[in-house]
Amino acid sequence: MRRTAEEIREEPAIDVLINNAGALFNSRIETKDGLEKTFALNHMSYFVLTNLLLSRLKPGARIISTASDAHYRAKLDFDDLQSWRGYSGFAAYSKSKLCNILFTRELARRIAGTGISANSLHPGFVATRFGDQSGGMLSALVRVAKPIAAISPDEGAKTIIYLASSPEVTRTSGEYFTKCAPATPSAEARNDNDARKLWDVSTEIAGDVMAPV
Repeated sequence: MRRTAEEIREEPAIDVLINNAGALFNSRIETKDGLEKTFALNHMSYFVLTNLLLSRLKPGARIISTASDAHYRAKLDFDDLQSWRGYSGFAAYSKSKLCNILFTRELARRIAGTGISANSLHPGFVATRFGDQSGGMLSALVRVAKPIAAISPDEGAKTIIYLASSPEVTRTSGEYFTKCAPATPSAEARNDNDARKLWDVSTEIAGDVMAPV
């Protein structure tokens, strides 16, 4: 993420930052940093990249983070953010999507008054490559479900494009969107204490990576 931020920071200014990377893993895998891979990719990458690029975001810029309605099934255990106890691929994914919304909520609070906005969204179940290489039954289930229930990538991108470009959300920040409209996330996703705690824990995890580039 630091290397990516250095490359992007070569641009004179950033109008829109879209955090959209994510994956679902059937088994528990650790990164070389010792983090559970779902948490590392789906949450920490958003957190680190956004913070390293904040100084390049001009007033009026928009930060958009792809979350998911899967967060409704999740609750954070700050004593087990790395999913040591009873790992489940979908449960880890759901928790990471809850992290996305909490991160956006706290980010919006911290950048209030700067002219920069931050919002998250649920794109829908989209027929991309997502889940194809998760491994085990997860991959099989995702591949079977896509032709039946998934929407096209163009359809899935609509809410992202709306948040990136619509004048209707120029002054909107800290919200969660579905189908180009504000939606109410879970009670856990509206917990400001958890949002602040997740931010502090994430800062500690990132450590020296968060030093100015």
